[in-house]
Amino acid sequence: MDRRIAQGPVPSGPPHAPAPGEGDEPASPTATVLVGLGIVAAVLLVYVFSNPQRPNLYNHFVWQAAAWLQGQGTIPYPAPANGGLPGNGYFQDVLPVVDATGVPTGRAILPFPPLPAVLLLPFVAVWGLATDAQLIASVVGGLDVGIVFWMLGRLGGPLAIRVAVTLFFALGTVFWYVAEKGTTWFLAHIVAVGLTCLAVGVALGADRAAALGALRRGGEDDPPAGDGYDDEEVDEGEIDEGDEVGWDEGQGYGWWHGWRHGCRTLHEPSGFLAGLLLGLASTARLTVILGLPFFLLVGAGGGWLRRGASVAVGAAVPLACLVAYNVVSTGHLFNPAYDYLHRAEIASYPFLDYRPDWAIEDPRYLPRNLVLMLVGPPLLTPDSVDLGQVLCAAPGATRGWFDPDCPILMPNTVGMGLLFTSPAYLLALPALRRYGRSRLVTGSALGVLLIALVNLMHFSQGWVQFGYRFSLDFAPFLLLLTAAGMQRMGGVRPLAVVLIGASVVVTVWGVWWGTHLGW
Repeated sequence: MDRRIAQGPVPSGPPHAPAPGEGDEPASPTATVLVGLGIVAAVLLVYVFSNPQRPNLYNHFVWQAAAWLQGQGTIPYPAPANGGLPGNGYFQDVLPVVDATGVPTGRAILPFPPLPAVLLLPFVAVWGLATDAQLIASVVGGLDVGIVFWMLGRLGGPLAIRVAVTLFFALGTVFWYVAEKGTTWFLAHIVAVGLTCLAVGVALGADRAAALGALRRGGEDDPPAGDGYDDEEVDEGEIDEGDEVGWDEGQGYGWWHGWRHGCRTLHEPSGFLAGLLLGLASTARLTVILGLPFFLLVGAGGGWLRRGASVAVGAAVPLACLVAYNVVSTGHLFNPAYDYLHRAEIASYPFLDYRPDWAIEDPRYLPRNLVLMLVGPPLLTPDSVDLGQVLCAAPGATRGWFDPDCPILMPNTVGMGLLFTSPAYLLALPALRRYGRSRLVTGSALGVLLIALVNLMHFSQGWVQFGYRFSLDFAPFLLLLTAAGMQRMGGVRPLAVVLIGASVVVTVWGVWWGTHLGW
């Protein structure tokens, strides 16, 4: 029997109490744009002037872009300083290339996905190795904040929530630290975050029903309306049994018919574009591709198979280019520098307790890395730091809150937990009540879970850093949950203000310490 008949007619009015802001007078488009531009301008100034020195030492992608412009896939290494420009002999994150007899060739392979170097190509073409990649990272970081504001606008809800979540991301998460530092690893995050948010925004723009389903205030007893994910129905993003298993035979489809029907939607432009953007993001940070479940549940088209077809085709294009690049530049499908870097870091940093008998991705790393991600604490009255500096060594030294030589409290170089650095992420919890009932909530939660799971199995968690930078890989999805959770709480309530304020204060503290410790 057709499920729509079995459920009865869909009520003409809203089947739930109005969500906060649903009846509010929306801000004019002009005012909204001006607010967004104001946030970007203010945040951009903060990022640029938080780290005015920008020593520009870890600029691997500048060297890579310069090598490409010279027709080379590998960078010169070790290169001496020349004409006031730093060399790269201190780089440890490279794989030296040797000839058949094992003699170094003076070249090296970078282990990092190449998209950030592509971004720097036009700048390196003008300024060469003098290109200030850190300044470019700060500018792109400011633009990313604007993209987050735009993405949240596609979600809907009151402007106040949109502004609050954007400011939280910009100033209350590790993104501020990453954007003002802008070194090699951080530039990769900056590039990936912006592209992922663009992909999410494209999917949301093509699927208004998913956003409505996430923002509604109804509880577990909310009745389903319409037939699952069919965008021709006003289903408000509800998940229905038929959608969880595909198309059933009662609807005149089987898996074979569903597959054929899905193939006919490969031309869906918004799905293809969302997949293309997500695939591009993964050529900066590989684990971002694990956010695909979101795009199977949210986007144009009816049913996860129909959505997934166009998204998969779009994502496959940059991923295929990445594989081709690896083959051309290294002779391998997967960059061999990853394995070399793994072995080199185990040998160089025994105090980080990497296990030589464990794999690069190993589930045995999960327990301790999960503790680090969630509740990793700062260092209280430290006597030394991981970089080898002995603290409070001067005779009669007294500890101070902002004394780098003898501190009372300072960030831990191996990272700090999200509950310490960005407690406003707790605002996402109310949204999780709709897990399994809202496509947007379910897809976002799965994206966060899968990306975090693989990152937590990685042997390294991002040392040296303030906070937990790997969280930026799933931040776009977690920000959606944060906004939806605030909506369900009734808007920007005092609790939200306190948590966002605490996040900003801790991040200011971390950025200050990172600069003064020379991180």
